[in-house]
Amino acid sequence: MDTNVLGLARQAVEHYVHTHTLLPQPDSLPAELSSPLPVFVSLRVGDTLRGCIGTLMATKPTLAEEIIANAVAAAVNDPRFPPVSAAELPTLSYEVDIVDPLERVPGEEELDPARYGVVVERDNRRGVLLPAIEGITSTKQQVAIARIKADIAPEEPVTLYRFSVRRFREGA
Repeated sequence: MDTNVLGLARQAVEHYVHTHTLLPQPDSLPAELSSPLPVFVSLRVGDTLRGCIGTLMATKPTLAEEIIANAVAAAVNDPRFPPVSAAELPTLSYEVDIVDPLERVPGEEELDPARYGVVVERDNRRGVLLPAIEGITSTKQQVAIARIKADIAPEEPVTLYRFSVRRFREGA
């Protein structure tokens, strides 16, 4: 499946950068791309993040469509970066994380940044951090970064969720 999801993400970004249209869903989908599943797509240049967009719940009828939409969004709609240019395409590497269902947890002791991603939530603010991010070695650090992303102060109570992913990475 790794070739399918990574190839689809790459095709989606390259197609969009050249045509400014979404790649149509392939006509014949392998079974693993036919179900609706949430996914994050990350783009990198070397070890440096170049874009990352994802969903915690499926928003499209198939995983293939979710990958296409999130790959394009990572390339052109991540507010932290300018849109990917055609000249950058050969330098990009792709990572696709298929997200398992969220589990509510009572406290940080149920988290493990190497194994689980985290969601911190308060009112309508939500911060998300994927698992196994280089440089994040403690639960406290993982939760603190997710709080910052959601603009939630350290002293504010939050609801915590954890999730695991099936990660596919070019060159891994």
